[in-house]
Amino acid sequence: MPEEDRSISMTDETVDCFNCGRANPEWAQVCRSCGVALRHGEARVVPAGRFPTDRDSLISLAAVIGTIVAALLLGLFVSGLNPTDPPVAAEPSASASATPVATATPTEEPSVAATESAAASVSVAPSASEAPALPGTIVFGSELDGDRQIIEPVDTFTPGMTFAHSITSTEPFGAATIGEQIVRLNDDGTEGDQLVAADGNQLTVNPEATSAGFVAGDSANFVRDWGAGAYEMRVYVGETLIARGSFRLAEG
Repeated sequence: MPEEDRSISMTDETVDCFNCGRANPEWAQVCRSCGVALRHGEARVVPAGRFPTDRDSLISLAAVIGTIVAALLLGLFVSGLNPTDPPVAAEPSASASATPVATATPTEEPSVAATESAAASVSVAPSASEAPALPGTIVFGSELDGDRQIIEPVDTFTPGMTFAHSITSTEPFGAATIGEQIVRLNDDGTEGDQLVAADGNQLTVNPEATSAGFVAGDSANFVRDWGAGAYEMRVYVGETLIARGSFRLAEG
């Protein structure tokens, strides 16, 4: 039998723990239940509440709590001295360690189909030359033949020259008169806002004929009245335009 057990059997003296009330051997220095130091030779003090309130008990509890807190702080300090090693990146291979060579990325050329599609999407306003063809034509000159047609075409008239013109249509005129209108053109060939001869200039024709010719006289009269520049003549049957042609007047 161990010596401790022999001591217990040799005496029936016990010491009650003043903290938890458990009986401990007389020779015990601390309570075997709660660990509080036993006070030998002092009167037994039984705490009135669940927790001890006397000064010595509180000091003992504070010592235990302080020991626990100190152990926690020491553990945190030791762990801070030995931080977890950061992961080591893999060493680059020989090909990766070589100096990089800049490569130029070629600019993608637009496809032919895209270019053609963009070009096809652009709408172009038709020019005067692309306007629908008229059934008649006008020719300017200074002299008519026996069929009332211009012998030698002229596009510029100066004072002293006879101004004449002939009209040819693919269909009979279908009327006894035709109307002529003359408009002054801008320098770039576009139509201006000066109307020099109105629709009141009516000329007699054979309704069944497809051509007619007229002599207007000396060009000096037109240069004096209208001024030098470019002009366009338009021929109408009723309100239908059947022919148009341009000429110039010059001062000489």
